[in-house]
Order: sequence, then structure tokens, then C-alpha cells
Amino acid sequence: MMLSKEIQLEVNKGAMLPLMEEFYTIQGEGFHTGTAAYFVRIGGCDVGCHWCDVKESWNAELHPPSSIDQIVANAKKYGETVVVTGGEPLMWDMTLLTQTLKDNGRKVHIETSGAYPLTGMWDWICLSPKKNKLPTQTVYDNAHELKVIIYNKHDFIFAEEQAELVNDDAILFLQPEWSKKEEMTPLIVDYVMNNPKWRVSLQTHKYLNIP
Repeated sequence: MMLSKEIQLEVNKGAMLPLMEEFYTIQGEGFHTGTAAYFVRIGGCDVGCHWCDVKESWNAELHPPSSIDQIVANAKKYGETVVVTGGEPLMWDMTLLTQTLKDNGRKVHIETSGAYPLTGMWDWICLSPKKNKLPTQTVYDNAHELKVIIYNKHDFIFAEEQAELVNDDAILFLQPEWSKKEEMTPLIVDYVMNNPKWRVSLQTHKYLNIP
């Protein structure tokens, strides 16, 4: 999909973003589990997790640029919290989107791998780091929660490495990868009981069968 020069300029400055989908639901993971939120999923990701459950988000060209004014207008119809997710939203400049949402009285959260420098003004930053493209320092320094996905036993080592790198105030979560939940959840429970600085996160939205 070739964008016109005008649209490409708008995308470059963050006034338009490759919107994949938007929906109002219950936050299923991490610190804000169980709370209502409006999700804005931005297309584009080059982190390439093999277990990603939204691989259709990877190619930004499949998701035509939408104006942030339209995104915000849609979000305003729903609750007070907007979660920006992806894909990897920090591939794009989030400054204008977050500013406009805040100007409209919204709390703004992000779910990110941290693989790109932080842009935007966030009320909550959920960092979920990936081994194949590690987070940038700006995200480590500002993350409110660290959520490490546990796919195999080695991921516990990775989790501890990442916990050393985030700021001291970040809340630490371990979450089983969905396809390995039967195998990994008991290990996570034991690990958290032995290492109580961590908390358990589950993909409760999948148990509830909601988006």
C-alpha cells in the first residue's frame, strides 16, 4: 500500500496512525486486570514473537492510517481509560495521540515491548520485554509494571534479568504464555511463592471469552 506524500507526513508526525482495531472490553492482564478499558490496537511490529496472538498486527501496511482525531472521537464514547497496544505502538510517535486523549480527559495506558524509545505522555506503562529485541532505556526507566511472558523454564532467568533493569517502582508480573498455561502456571505459582517480589498475571480475558 503506497501512501501519498501528505499522508506519510501525517503518519511520520503521529497525526495519523495505522489503526488495526479498537474495542471496549475488560483489561485481562497485569495490574489493571478486571477494569473496563477502551483498547486501541496500532498496526506494525518487528519484534516477531513466535507465540504472538495478533500476528495480523505485524504488517502496518495492512492497516490504513486513521487520524488521531477520529481515534479519540471513538474512544470518548466509552470509559475513562484508553489502552494503546499493538503491534508495537512505539514504532510510531505517540505524542499527539496521548496529548489529544489527555486533553479529552482520558487516562492513557500503553502495552509495549519497549523496543523503541518512549514517546507520549502516559498514566501507565506496561513493559512486556522480548528476548529478540530488548527494551530501550527510556522504557525501563519509566515502566509502571514489568510483565514477563513465561513460555519455558529459561524465561524465569530472563525475567530476573529484566527485573534488574527496570526502575525500582515497577510492579513485577509473571504471565504464562497461553498455549503453555497448563505446564507453566504451576511453575509460576511456585516461583512467586518462593520469590514474592513477583505477582502472577493471567490472561483472564481468554478465560472470560472476551476480546
